[in-house]
Amino acid sequence: MAIKEGLRPGGRSARVQESIHSAVNALLQEQERSTVTVPQIAARAGVTPSTIYRRWGDLAALLADVALARMRPDSEPANTGSLRGDIRAWAEQYLDEMSSEVGRNMMRDVQASATPGYCVAIIGAQLQTIVDRHRHEKAPSVDRLINLVVAPVVFRILFSAAALEVDELHRLIDIALRLD
Repeated sequence: MAIKEGLRPGGRSARVQESIHSAVNALLQEQERSTVTVPQIAARAGVTPSTIYRRWGDLAALLADVALARMRPDSEPANTGSLRGDIRAWAEQYLDEMSSEVGRNMMRDVQASATPGYCVAIIGAQLQTIVDRHRHEKAPSVDRLINLVVAPVVFRILFSAAALEVDELHRLIDIALRLD
């Protein structure tokens, strides 16, 4: 069952979703993620397991939905006064957050879900905010920033023992900002 992208339920449905998300987050702090089960989540949230299965289909989809909710930014990207500064500030924060064990697990959950494109929408919106903020400067496309800055960060986080170094991140940003 696919997660309904962008849908923000209201009323009772929102309360149930929040209760389930809170239960997942609490259980993930208390125990290894491999030991978390739908019945545990349901008991903690005060719902039946069928409620979870009906909405998310399986545990992987629920974990991905929780991860996506955590990935949604609370505020606009920092405004440093320059395009380069804004992109650096955003990319450094993204690298720091996603390189953590919590960030790595969130990325794996989303990668395993049927909705990995939703991450591109979240990241793309943040980068578009930065690009739009600096319309007076010649700016790369959001796709170029994702391909040259975000993709290497994600690849290293998911498939390497070591995250990208900040100096290398800055070099990639410089490459992305060079518009030939």
